[in-house]
Amino acid sequence: APHLSGLIEQESSAITDQRWIELLTRHESLSQWEPQIPSTLQAELRDYQRAGFTWMVRHAEAGAGACLADDMGLGKTLQTLALLLYRAPLGAALVVAPTSVCGNWVQEAQRFSPTLDLHWLCVGGKNQLADLGPNSLVILSYTLFQQETEMISNHHWATCVLDEAQAIKNPGTKRSQAAMKIRADFRLLTTGTPIENHLGELWNLFRFINPGLLGSLDTFTEKFSHPIERHGDVEAREQLRRLIQPFILRRTKSQVLAELPQRTEVMLQLEATSEEQAMYEAVRLEALENTTLPGDEQPNRIKVLAGIMKLRRACCHGALILPDRPWISTKITALMEILEELKESGHRALVFSQFVDYLSLIRQSLEEHRITYQYLDGSTPSAERAKRVKSFQEGTDDIFLISLKAGGVGLNLTAADYVIHMDPWWNPAVEDQASDRAHRMGQTRPVTVYRLIIKDSIEEKIVALHERKRNLADSLLEGAGETTTLSTEELISLLQNQPCKGL
Repeated sequence: APHLSGLIEQESSAITDQRWIELLTRHESLSQWEPQIPSTLQAELRDYQRAGFTWMVRHAEAGAGACLADDMGLGKTLQTLALLLYRAPLGAALVVAPTSVCGNWVQEAQRFSPTLDLHWLCVGGKNQLADLGPNSLVILSYTLFQQETEMISNHHWATCVLDEAQAIKNPGTKRSQAAMKIRADFRLLTTGTPIENHLGELWNLFRFINPGLLGSLDTFTEKFSHPIERHGDVEAREQLRRLIQPFILRRTKSQVLAELPQRTEVMLQLEATSEEQAMYEAVRLEALENTTLPGDEQPNRIKVLAGIMKLRRACCHGALILPDRPWISTKITALMEILEELKESGHRALVFSQFVDYLSLIRQSLEEHRITYQYLDGSTPSAERAKRVKSFQEGTDDIFLISLKAGGVGLNLTAADYVIHMDPWWNPAVEDQASDRAHRMGQTRPVTVYRLIIKDSIEEKIVALHERKRNLADSLLEGAGETTTLSTEELISLLQNQPCKGL
């Protein structure tokens, strides 16, 4: 409306009706309106959090959906709880979050908004939505949400929040389809990574909060995705940025937390053993050979990705490729040396890997070196997650061993001041979220982030791609940089790298 009003004012013959005038008047009044923070909120909001609360309430009053895309560690949950308290008299609210985060939502709701009538729905429980009304808050996981789509969609919600909203980024999934069936007066997304891989993900998030704003997927692909991702079209990128900018609020830690301790990034390039190098090269050649099999006209993207996955695992530990042979792992050897030194110096660390079977091998080594640890992966029950986090925060263990996807979001682990990534993930934003488990509000010590990389391997190329990926969200959210994706040919080029040094 504000953009159109400027155009209409320039056209003397334009005719508008009373609804249009009312819309502009309402927009103007809301932009100046300062809602009161609920007195029942048991927390003092920082200035930027107060601004986030005001921004969300204004969007709710205007009837527009919104996306709170602050960096990890800036208190999106607290800001959202303030909003939920404000809107509590209007009816029941729904929060859907990853399983690993639901426990944190419950704890923070009990702590900061105790007047809300809390309902935590669990997988396998006798879940029902009876007797919900004003002040009711329902929390459930995406897994249960998918199973109970009919029950959730049959209820009309005053407010619906999808936390870690990148969970619905793929429009073809059942999870996304279930989300689109939700009936709510105000829809809010919270995510530190509104774009992880490509612009189609952004389209789907906006289909949830403001359906129709970005057109159909085909139109969006033709008008924005292809011009921006394939050709770097600056005009198309700027046009898209102007469309989404009013509905996304993004603040980085460097902008709003000047008091946050320093964070240092260190990449350790490790030389593989001769046995590891030979195994790696054999895997690389096999993967390259399988990209195009007899009868295939074009390289098969699925086969290429499978080959890359195997090659990445080969960088981690020989036992992940040839489990029946004894292996001396360069990475685990280096990890144990680092952890021994940290332990002697009184430091504690989070250790992340995307491969659960790799974490099992690391656990064995920790036990051999008598290094105490907590452990978390996707199979850890919610109640047990909370118990292990509490135990680590209270100082009972030296290390917290965590799978990247299961523990990279929603955890407060400020008892650690070192973070170690055992293998690089495609998107650096996912790694950054994991590192932010330690580097967040409440951290009082400088944080050091280690990345263990095998020299002359595919891992070096993935790290080289990180800067390209880092600009994916910033190009739209901050209006600078480029947005690109990897083609099948580019993926194959990763397999065509020079073999490990010395081969």
